[in-house]
Amino acid sequence: MKRNPRLDIYLDKIKNNSNNIKALCLKHGIGVVGITKGCCAITEVGQAMIDGGINILGDSRIENLKGLKKSELKVETMLIRIPMLSEVDRVLDWADISLNSEISVIKSLSQEALKRKTVHKIIMMIDLGDLREGIMPDDALQMVGEIRRLPGVKLIGIGANFCCISGVMPTRKNLTKLVELTEEIENNFHINLEVISGGSTSVLKLVEDDIIPDRINQLRIGVGILLGQDDVRLRNLAGTYQDTFILTAEVIEVQEKLSLPQGEIGRDAFGEIPVFRDLGIRKRAILAIGKQDIYLNSLIPLKEGIKIVGASSDHLIVDITDFKEEVKVSDEVKFRLNYPALLSATTSKYVKKYFYKKKEKK
Repeated sequence: MKRNPRLDIYLDKIKNNSNNIKALCLKHGIGVVGITKGCCAITEVGQAMIDGGINILGDSRIENLKGLKKSELKVETMLIRIPMLSEVDRVLDWADISLNSEISVIKSLSQEALKRKTVHKIIMMIDLGDLREGIMPDDALQMVGEIRRLPGVKLIGIGANFCCISGVMPTRKNLTKLVELTEEIENNFHINLEVISGGSTSVLKLVEDDIIPDRINQLRIGVGILLGQDDVRLRNLAGTYQDTFILTAEVIEVQEKLSLPQGEIGRDAFGEIPVFRDLGIRKRAILAIGKQDIYLNSLIPLKEGIKIVGASSDHLIVDITDFKEEVKVSDEVKFRLNYPALLSATTSKYVKKYFYKKKEKK
């Protein structure tokens, strides 16, 4: 018997999404790094990406990369969060490639790699306006010069990120700056950089519209593969599934109650002052899942007539007044997830995970 709350994960759909996104990018000479942080690097999901043709998996957590490596997946791994200086030894343990912007960390990676008689590959990140990780373009030549003097590390390319902190969108103009900077580096140091890593799922629109600069040859795709969405533009990607992960929660109470709380209103358990509309008496159900497990605003009920009212740590309250079916205790309510809800549900140890994959014909 399946336990609730649960997350049903459809591996064939994730494989399909991986394959179709890879095929789209391949037409433009672009390789795809499958980003697993949105699903806590669940091994089965990583394998589904590999089955769909992905040959590099990236994650922001060393623990996740360790899990992928220990599962012996036949794939390179990339650390996509700038490494902590205190974890350099673990970076060498579990990441084949890392994104970097601090010379002190790169020097430490160099020293650790020398001890191990190995070479660690790095991509130098450039800040093109989103103001998250990356050095400023004017400092790139100096940084490359310092990196090239360090044994044990190999600069394989440069990269950029968009839409994460400041919402700066990727455009042909700012990605062209990344290409021009690459060429400036190559001309100054008489080298050839293998990788120009142009960003994440939000860049796929430029690929689809055939306006991405020619030399961009890598994208780091997470939500596009996992959920078939470009969440920045609020659109579904052609040829992909969005019902790859389905969350199920069990009903533990069904009651008719006033829609407006009675009494003086203070802050809730999360320090917020809730606001309610007076809709009279409404039929409500409580589900056995809460903010400890899911990001409330990114849940999408699969059936019409179910509306989310709110949640505490452990309880999710839905309005079922307009739902056409009878709801009773022990019934299940299903939801599709947007990225923040997927991130939290896959991280929660209280949400059980179940996997579905078509059996191959003999």
